[in-house]
Amino acid sequence: MKMSHSVSRRSVLAGIAGAGALGVLGAAPAQAAACSTVTVTARPSGESERLRLAQALRGSEFTATGLYVPPGTALQLNILPYDGLVPTLWIGLWDYYGEIKEPRSYALKAGANSVTDPNGGPVYLTLEGDGQRAGVTFRSGAVPMPVFTLGSTSEASYQQQLDSLTAVPYVELHAPHTIMTLTREGALIYRDQDHAALLGLVETIVDSHARISGLDGSKPVHRRKAGVYHFTEVSKVPAGVGAYATHGYNGFPRAYLDRATTVEGLRTRGWGLYHELGHLHQQFAYKPGGLTEVTVNIYSLAAQRTLGQTSNLLTTKDATGLNPFQSSAPKLGTAGLAYETSFGAYEKLVPLRQLELAYGDDFWPRLHRLVREENPQSAYTENAKRYRALATCSSRVAGYDLTSFFADRWAFPIDATGRAELTALALPQPPVDPSTLSDA
Repeated sequence: MKMSHSVSRRSVLAGIAGAGALGVLGAAPAQAAACSTVTVTARPSGESERLRLAQALRGSEFTATGLYVPPGTALQLNILPYDGLVPTLWIGLWDYYGEIKEPRSYALKAGANSVTDPNGGPVYLTLEGDGQRAGVTFRSGAVPMPVFTLGSTSEASYQQQLDSLTAVPYVELHAPHTIMTLTREGALIYRDQDHAALLGLVETIVDSHARISGLDGSKPVHRRKAGVYHFTEVSKVPAGVGAYATHGYNGFPRAYLDRATTVEGLRTRGWGLYHELGHLHQQFAYKPGGLTEVTVNIYSLAAQRTLGQTSNLLTTKDATGLNPFQSSAPKLGTAGLAYETSFGAYEKLVPLRQLELAYGDDFWPRLHRLVREENPQSAYTENAKRYRALATCSSRVAGYDLTSFFADRWAFPIDATGRAELTALALPQPPVDPSTLSDA
């Protein structure tokens, strides 16, 4: 489920079992101890990164400190603007449906600062720029949280922190591209996990999303997002919602932690996390409202393939015994067909997978790179324009005229303008009809 601004979407699709693999990337985020100095390195803002990547949602901007400030406690800190920039302080949690919905930001100045937050919470820093550095010395008021940092914290040390820092209500897991913020109660439920393996698995999933997004660094515009992805345990979600995505983070209720914070659960039943993280990679240009919960699963399927799972598109329904490839095939090209209303959620995903089957595993990476380089603009209300962009960009990447595939076989709402744009590309007809292909 993705939320953009104040609009909530459908709940996340169900997971499916399979096998997995692990990977570890890069270097861990900064972590502070109380009465120590953290050096923060400036990076582009979340909004500038969203625009560069042509995405619908902003990612996290936070640098984690590993510190917690109790409610109403004066946090004393000194700022050392080594390269002339002063960071912003943030205290608190993201929790869209909770009573307190977001962290509070505090502007700082060079030298001594005192900040008192009425609600308290984990402490984060942001510094917008391009590689400049600033030092932040936490002098008093903050206490360390239990933190496991991939590559530097042993399991024994983390367990000792859980046993000794019992007054701190939050726990964090840190990795090069990951902050996972949990309540103490939520963390203790699955404290017996191998947390290095868990974070390695999260990093592998993040990497699968980057690869299907074509974030290969071949040009500056194709660099991976600056900073981390933030996964947060939230206090509540609406009925029927398993988890959600919105600007800056993914929210998971405690009921989902068995799939988000256990190695086996995330490896075999983690579709919800793959899906919600996918929302933070979706490109806006070809995401009309009717595809918000569809193109997101390009990334979910990529994670499944990376982890060696059986594709959700090969899972049969109990009632029919058919998988989505099989159940959708008889409908294609029939009278009165309409993509948005004639197909189920997984059936709608089938044509997006068929494009990969027809034109190679690099189809979606190439399309992402094309969209980033050209960055076509459209308003939230211009659904027709975004459907046109999907069809024309796909045809250009494939090198074939996909009018029949989109408009005739799958009945995507490609209007007359879109058909004309496809014709103007003057591409040959595909030698094989992509709508006939399946993973089976």
